[in-house]
Amino acid sequence: MDNEFYYEAVDRMQKMNVDPEYIQGWIGGYMKNPQREEQRRNHAYEAGYTDGENRETGNFENWTSA
Repeated sequence: MDNEFYYEAVDRMQKMNVDPEYIQGWIGGYMKNPQREEQRRNHAYEAGYTDGENRETGNFENWTSA
């Protein structure tokens, strides 16, 4: 795991006011954690999880709440 990339990405998402569900999904995907149980998943979480798995940082602005 590239710690610097991870911390910079999470910091950037927080400063951009990205949906917290997306952030949690991104972190889980990046860390290769198992996904949440099905009833707790939502669109933002699943999108974040997929982006985290792929180390994708270009979609953050799609999930801002500003």
